[in-house]
Amino acid sequence: MPDYDLLVVGSANADLVIGVERRPAAGETVLGSDLAVHPGGKGANQAVAAARLGARTALLARVGDDGHGRLLLESQRDAGVDTAGVLVGGAPTGVALITVDPSGDNSIVVSPGANARLSPEDVRAAAGLLASAGVVSLQLEIPLETVATVVEVVRTAGEGPQGVGPRIVLNPSPPAPLPAEVLAACDPLVVNEHEARFLLGDDPAGREEAPEAWAAALLARGPRSVVITLGAAGALVADRDRTVLVPSLPVKAVDTTGAGDAFTGALSWRLGVGDDLETAVRFAVRVGAAAVTRAGAQESFPTAEEVAAR
Repeated sequence: MPDYDLLVVGSANADLVIGVERRPAAGETVLGSDLAVHPGGKGANQAVAAARLGARTALLARVGDDGHGRLLLESQRDAGVDTAGVLVGGAPTGVALITVDPSGDNSIVVSPGANARLSPEDVRAAAGLLASAGVVSLQLEIPLETVATVVEVVRTAGEGPQGVGPRIVLNPSPPAPLPAEVLAACDPLVVNEHEARFLLGDDPAGREEAPEAWAAALLARGPRSVVITLGAAGALVADRDRTVLVPSLPVKAVDTTGAGDAFTGALSWRLGVGDDLETAVRFAVRVGAAAVTRAGAQESFPTAEEVAAR
């Protein structure tokens, strides 16, 4: 049995949030609310979401040797994440500067900071950690070359004496063109509508309104399976054999921040403990639905008991 159900390799940011009556125009200054600082970043969010559900979770990331880095490490440990793989130093902790107006619309500027310094060398040095996980979950808030190195190291682990390496889950957010070897390793590739259309580029399927068409076209590009998240409509699951729409639960959404990370963290965990893809997605849809009923990102993520009560 692997040491961890899930290893998340990805970003860890401090989210600095200010409420404003309206966002400033060029050259303009506006007054806002008190500054709120929250732990965030897609990698850190996924790790907390999975650990809060009960997963044996570890995080491979990089933060700065500063107050924001300490905040992020504390939030991970409080959730039960193993932070032995979190590297400290090299640059300030990544920061997202977020202004939110009364309608809930936001503007975000991200300084990647230490996230941009999570290097291929860091990944190779953590080969033992990678090999000790059932599933490795990735996003694109770290360098793409680092993501590609994770795929390379996992493939090497699968060629070892045991013959089985970790399963790779990739959410390409923010979207970027993916190398063929990265696409081929995804099982599944997890995308929303915007990410699906970006990856499809000029493919005619990307101009259709049917998620089934997007899934088929994405599968043709090499991933072993595809999951398309559809918000309140649930998620579409597709592999070489079938395509299934998994409906969501009816809930009153309060805040969708981090819901996609909660979904992917839950999905990755259930795959790591042996669920088939459809079963894992059915659970993850319920987790995502629960997450939108509370404000915030990590603070909105449910426990397994809260999911079971729905």
